[in-house]
Amino acid sequence: MSDFAPAHQKSYAAQVFDEILTVRPNTPILDRVASPADLKHLSSDELIGLADELRAYLLYSTGVSGGHFGANLGVVELTIALHTVLNTPYDKLVWDVGHQAYAHKVLTGRRERLPSIRSKDGLTAFPERNESEYDTFGVGHSSTSISAALGMSLAARLLGENRKVAAVIGDGAMTGGMAFEAMNDAVQQNADLLVVLNDNDMSISAAIGGFSRHLARLWQRGLAMDIDKHGNILMVKRDISSDDRRIRHYLHMANEAFEDVSSRLPSKIGEKISGLFSGTPSSPLPDKIAEKIGDKLFADNLFKAIGFTYLGPFDGHDLPKLVSVLERASKLKGAVLVHVHTVKGKGFLPAEADPIGYHAIGKLPKTTDVAHASKPNKPSTPPAKKYSQIFGEWLMHTAKADDKLVAITPAMAEGSGMVEYAKAFPERFFDVAIAEQHAVTLAAGMATSVLKPVVAIYSTFLQRGYDQLIHDVALQNLDVTFAIDRAGLVGEDGATHAGVFDLAYLRCVPNIIIAAPSDEHECHQLLNACYQYQGTAAVRYPRGAGIGRAVDVTDTPIQIGQANIVWRSDNAESKQAQKLAVLAFGTRLADAKRAAMRLADKGVAVIVVDMRWVKPLDTALIDALVAEGVTHFATVEEHQIAGGAGSAVNEYMIAQGYQVMLKNLGITDRFIEHASHEQQLAACGLDTDGIYQSLADWL
Repeated sequence: MSDFAPAHQKSYAAQVFDEILTVRPNTPILDRVASPADLKHLSSDELIGLADELRAYLLYSTGVSGGHFGANLGVVELTIALHTVLNTPYDKLVWDVGHQAYAHKVLTGRRERLPSIRSKDGLTAFPERNESEYDTFGVGHSSTSISAALGMSLAARLLGENRKVAAVIGDGAMTGGMAFEAMNDAVQQNADLLVVLNDNDMSISAAIGGFSRHLARLWQRGLAMDIDKHGNILMVKRDISSDDRRIRHYLHMANEAFEDVSSRLPSKIGEKISGLFSGTPSSPLPDKIAEKIGDKLFADNLFKAIGFTYLGPFDGHDLPKLVSVLERASKLKGAVLVHVHTVKGKGFLPAEADPIGYHAIGKLPKTTDVAHASKPNKPSTPPAKKYSQIFGEWLMHTAKADDKLVAITPAMAEGSGMVEYAKAFPERFFDVAIAEQHAVTLAAGMATSVLKPVVAIYSTFLQRGYDQLIHDVALQNLDVTFAIDRAGLVGEDGATHAGVFDLAYLRCVPNIIIAAPSDEHECHQLLNACYQYQGTAAVRYPRGAGIGRAVDVTDTPIQIGQANIVWRSDNAESKQAQKLAVLAFGTRLADAKRAAMRLADKGVAVIVVDMRWVKPLDTALIDALVAEGVTHFATVEEHQIAGGAGSAVNEYMIAQGYQVMLKNLGITDRFIEHASHEQQLAACGLDTDGIYQSLADWL
């Protein structure tokens, strides 16, 4: 039997917290870590202590800054193990999405700056190449890490560099088709690549689908593919506990797996498997039995079938074991996958109990804020609803009246406001996991029948399904409605999540109409108009809350292509040498109107229009404004100027030969860095002051 290094005998339990820390914790070991090189001088016990200190520091710093929470707590031990084993930054470590990269930032020289994360001029919310040499690849969108890491590995081979490359990807991100494309190519290229599958049974929402069931079966079997100090792969028993939260969930998901497997095995092997669930410590199985079980029980291992060397599953919080396995796995040639299980929110009890709710948190209020909040206040108006709530309420309202409505989302049910709908109409709700391309074509397939699909998707993620939108939906003029959330700037999540390109990439596609509501009521009514339209339609609305306008579901439906004049200055009806029309697309309307009122106070004749529709434009209204003597037209949009709604107005004016002055206000040709939404708008000149100043200078 191969020489096997048994798992550590000492039991280590991570420190547990039940509230977010408001005072910086004492971290003597962490304070000694200025770079990953310092980890290599720590003993095993010190690394364990470091994990507790790092988790405590994350609980403190994220309370200060807000941001991604549960995933970061879940990868503390894994991050320490990777940086202990790898020689970063020479060795390349690629994180997927970046929701879990806070611990990585702390260990790579950015500890004291972590409370600045997601704030203006602070650390970015995700890994970014310009921020640190340890951030090997800029991320923010899911399922990219294996492709990027493969590119780095192949580059190293071509350049004759002996560097290791590792990609860390979650089980949610692994549902993205790009990850499978990369794994397929890694085997074809015979690349030296280490992939660490961080399986916490979550993406942002709970993991779903056939792939999740497959991981459930691998975990439920109570076995692991391990590696000894000589690099030999062998099968061992794993210790599993019947009260493990994940085990209970996985047994619910894969309750037929054990019976299915047992029926395919000789009886003696089946008896042997039954004995594995007694909770004994990890140890190697006899060679002959291990060989037979490996052939039979792991025959359907997806990663092995593709051609990867598969190791795991292992406890992702067993730090000594992780270090041992990663040290040995990193020496193997070819494509290797190490499967580890972590708990999202590990060590913080509320997050472990509610991993969805604690995916990300806001900043904790400061002490002065708390004291101020404790004082009795006068009754105030209810807070304005978020646009995702408006969409969710529209979805429920419409689904009750129309049983042909079906709703599709690529793993964004909570963020898109679809939870109530999913519970009320489970048979008409389709969460396809992180598979935006599939979501769009699935809707196209449904639309070939009598169904009316609504695809709820973030603007930045619809970019990933662009070919499908063109080829599978618009080209066939299918009746699909796209509810595009997070359109415009998104504040602290920064450039990777900003939805500032959708008007440009949608406007050029034939057979599509595009609406941009200015407030909550308009959002509801424009969703109605687009849904009732017999063809491809899109409604874009921003992240966050509206202005507090109530929704009147009985209001007159908005006609397609019909804009609305919302305000005129007192002198707008008279003849003026200069007369300005401000054409606002979307939620910049309120600021545009305030800016126009300030201009009117200076004597400018101004008309403010809620354009509503980017495609088709209300050209009849534009014609009427020109006819009544408007000399200057300014467009305002929370979108890139290039190719946006203003460009559409310019194109029409030129085509008609109108001799008017044109000014487009929007986002110039650059990516907007993370800051609060208000700070981003100010930086782009799209708040009231910015719009006023731009127009005043122009006039």
